[in-house]
Amino acid sequence: MFTNREEAGKLLANKLINYKDNKEVVIVAIPRGGVPVGYELAKKLNVPLEIVLSKKIGHPFNKEYAIGAVTLENSVLSDAANEISPVYIYDETEHVRALLKQRHHLYYGEKKPLPLKDKIVILVDDGIATGNTIISCIQLIQLQKPSKIIIALPVAPNSALRKIREMSEVNEVICLSAPADFQAVGQFYEEFDQVNDNEVIEILKKANETFSLK
Repeated sequence: MFTNREEAGKLLANKLINYKDNKEVVIVAIPRGGVPVGYELAKKLNVPLEIVLSKKIGHPFNKEYAIGAVTLENSVLSDAANEISPVYIYDETEHVRALLKQRHHLYYGEKKPLPLKDKIVILVDDGIATGNTIISCIQLIQLQKPSKIIIALPVAPNSALRKIREMSEVNEVICLSAPADFQAVGQFYEEFDQVNDNEVIEILKKANETFSLK
């Protein structure tokens, strides 16, 4: 059980301390919940913080249940999507992508994302359930040809970790806890309030001022 996302980030940083002050490393956090975790990592390792935008596609009868995930450039579907109307999937993908474009403008404004080519990318979230969102992010990041992709997670079920470890794009997976009774990420945090857009913008601004690429 983690007190909050900040504590989870500090504990993850202890596992990645060998990357401290490494100018080749970029922490890439998945908004919104992954950003406070990523900030603690960036702070302790003294490396830049970046984000990657992805959002799940919810099941038509239960929006919380992910049947896939979308980024601005790609999408991933799980086996559960096989029984869903292709029209629904197409419409949801377009809807989610429009939201991501708005969020991209909100978070970045006119600023360009950091280039990840030849970088060691440490991809972080506050936890995963199905793994679909992080898989779509891994695939998106790989398009930029980083030298390494390391996944850093406070908590995840073994089923999702297995999928990620099997990906050829992933060099290493660090997960602090893989409980057998996994139901949702929030059950492993004492404080798990939703992170809002303003908090993300503030954290990114703070990180940009402190840990920008030298």
